[in-house]
Amino acid sequence: MFQVSIYDIENILSDYGVLSKPVSFAELQRYDYKQNDAKSKEVRLIIKVELSDGMPLVVRFKNEHDVTLELIDKQSEFAELLLKSGIPTPMQYQSAGHFVRQYVINGYEVMVTVEEYVDGEIKCVELELAKKTGRLLARTHAIAQQNHFHVRNKVLFDAFDENDLFSVHAFSALEDQIQDEDKYLFQSIMEKYREYMKNLEPLKKEPRYAVQGDISNCNLYLTANGDVGLFDFNRCGDNSLYCDAVMQGVFEARLMDYPEEHTKADESVYLTAFLEGYQEIRPFTDVQKNMFPYLQAIISAFWSADIIWNNNSLKNEVKKGNHTAVRKWLEVIYERIKLSQDKVI
Repeated sequence: MFQVSIYDIENILSDYGVLSKPVSFAELQRYDYKQNDAKSKEVRLIIKVELSDGMPLVVRFKNEHDVTLELIDKQSEFAELLLKSGIPTPMQYQSAGHFVRQYVINGYEVMVTVEEYVDGEIKCVELELAKKTGRLLARTHAIAQQNHFHVRNKVLFDAFDENDLFSVHAFSALEDQIQDEDKYLFQSIMEKYREYMKNLEPLKKEPRYAVQGDISNCNLYLTANGDVGLFDFNRCGDNSLYCDAVMQGVFEARLMDYPEEHTKADESVYLTAFLEGYQEIRPFTDVQKNMFPYLQAIISAFWSADIIWNNNSLKNEVKKGNHTAVRKWLEVIYERIKLSQDKVI
């Protein structure tokens, strides 16, 4: 398992121009690649370092197959642009003109970044916070577009590729296992999907710009004056700004941590608040507003948890041969993909 010492950290901080000595450190996050491959040399480790004289710092260590020095440098450059443009986000340290350096530590090749540590991490999303987060996202989008800033990297919320909200690919892959009497319903769902994607086609032609890519309660913090800031640009890449806004809003409405009194019925309220906040800064065009019901229906119909991940997901019920449950799921998905009359935006 990848381990670092206070001596390793001292050398790293010296390279980044930090004069204070590290006195202790603690892990904030570690991804254990050894669980799936005992020989893996991949690393994702984030630590908080306490200094003898100064504010604490965050040091990130990474070695992942799809991550390069160039990518991390560009992601960090975007974070620095947001900071200089007034977005609360931790300052990124540089070494020899770059935000990232390569090291070999205890036999592991790792890429390392250093940034400020920020207090006030948000643990729970409330209604007013959802609106503030929408405003924050819109400001980052405006900065990226105004500066024509790009980060060539796959993002979590790409409506035209596999993403973290819905999976048409997983649904369509089940077709050969659907019983003949249910094939018509299955195919009707796919026909609706293809129809809606044609309506969304103009979004594919829009220019893409850099997005932080993972605005969630674990990546947000409250500043001393009550503003919302963001950190962790691990998923930063280029995306359609409209798709990023809608899908980040759905993510916040459905999947974040909420007060105990929050119920499923509040999802549309939170989504509305998020998108209202966003449009205070970047109003959607009429064309984009008309596209919203199609994108919302696709997200709802092919929601990944229901298609793949839950114990009673469609995929699992097909695997178990539970034809009654499969039929019920197809009926639910067909109802979901019908256009909603709700006017969220």
